[in-house]
Amino acid sequence: MATRRNPTARQIRLGVELRKLREAAGLKAREAATLLGADSAQMSQIESGIAGVSEERLRRLAAHYACADEALIAALAAMATDRTRGWWEEYRGVLPAPFLDLSELEWHATLRRDVDFLQVPGLLQTEDYARALFAFRVPELPRSELEPRVSHRTKRRVVIEGPAPIPYETVIHESALRFRVGDRTAYRNQLTRVLELSEAEHVTVRVIPFDLDGFAGSSSAMVYVGGAIPQLDTVLRDAPHGTGFLDTEAQLARFRTLFRKVEKVSLPPERSRDFIHQMAKEL
Repeated sequence: MATRRNPTARQIRLGVELRKLREAAGLKAREAATLLGADSAQMSQIESGIAGVSEERLRRLAAHYACADEALIAALAAMATDRTRGWWEEYRGVLPAPFLDLSELEWHATLRRDVDFLQVPGLLQTEDYARALFAFRVPELPRSELEPRVSHRTKRRVVIEGPAPIPYETVIHESALRFRVGDRTAYRNQLTRVLELSEAEHVTVRVIPFDLDGFAGSSSAMVYVGGAIPQLDTVLRDAPHGTGFLDTEAQLARFRTLFRKVEKVSLPPERSRDFIHQMAKEL
């Protein structure tokens, strides 16, 4: 059983879900390992994403765990047998792993929901906007590291601009739209891009204006990525130490509710477009 030095977030998630099924069945790792003719160490490697698992072995485990959720088993089997080497692989060894993990997550996503208060969401950013953000980093990035970040962020747009776009909903606070990241021209182009994308049938853009009374949800920024089934959804939260991936049932339920609360108080799509259009006219 070959092992991986650096498993991706998707591979780790597969292992986590297998561990959840085992624990729900009340079995120890050594008991599950016996079924596969393996030992506890090998089972640990599978459940940590360090080692892969075949579809046949995965289905044997699911049966042994008395898992009757066929949709979940099929989704996990698809994860186990996936051999996709997507466009993001060209950045492996160039960009930090979380950049690639996000790209892979988006590639397999069924939907995407964003809430942002300080920046225009990454999938809506122009190259100039993204470049200005990365250039402001301390310590300053050399050009050899800055440009790959910009091109990577640009290529991520394929999930909403490519031949098979996913449904995309975003709630953006007025503060994120008001910050002039870059010069006046770059700022105008960024607002124009948001407006253009908001016209697409699969894209919904909503705005929370400054003058909204009683809004207390400024800590609810999130990236919510839909999996093959709701149980495999993922939430990303930025933290000082890096990006965190949240996927427990309780966490997912919390952020689904949180998104709907933020969405409910935002302007509807038509009024949001008018709002952004008026901002652009003021330039």
